[in-house]
Amino acid sequence: MNYRVQPTAQVAESAEIGAGSSVWELAQIREDARLGEGCVVGRGAYVGTGVRIGNNVKLQNYALVYEPAELADGVFVGPAVVLTNDHNPRSVDPEGKQKRGGDWEAVGVKVAEGASLGARSVCVAPVRVGRWAMVAAGAVVTKDVPDFALVVGVPARQIGWVGRAGVRLVERDGEAGVWECPQTGTLYDEKDGALIERGV
Repeated sequence: MNYRVQPTAQVAESAEIGAGSSVWELAQIREDARLGEGCVVGRGAYVGTGVRIGNNVKLQNYALVYEPAELADGVFVGPAVVLTNDHNPRSVDPEGKQKRGGDWEAVGVKVAEGASLGARSVCVAPVRVGRWAMVAAGAVVTKDVPDFALVVGVPARQIGWVGRAGVRLVERDGEAGVWECPQTGTLYDEKDGALIERGV
């Protein structure tokens, strides 16, 4: 075994865990879930049946990732984040009979490469969080988030852009639609509501 699982964690036999990954205390990884290499699954985190997680993903303590979520490489999921999977959640049907697995259609959250979900944020499926986007702590995402977007609030709304370093971008003086990362100096062009990284 080339990964680490704490004794109190539960990992289904059919789950796949990539090399160098760590699964900490009281975490649960369900059947047919697939985690890439170098992942960290924090204390009490939950990974649902068949969830797909890329390489170098961090799930902080008590994050809940319900199927059929898909997380790309380098995604950060903060403490107590929830990725939902039901359009119309009910415990029972209209006649009062308890709903079972086949009584509803699961919908998923997709989180693209490098994106970050702040502590206690909620993504209400079905939504996509774009590449390198940043969802602020406590935000509730109810619609797709563009690549590099910074979103805050309930419901989440875009207030700016962030670069790969996670730092808020600043618009260059005298150059409308040109954004710069104050940490790395990388330049981005804004066109039709989308941000495109130069030189990539």
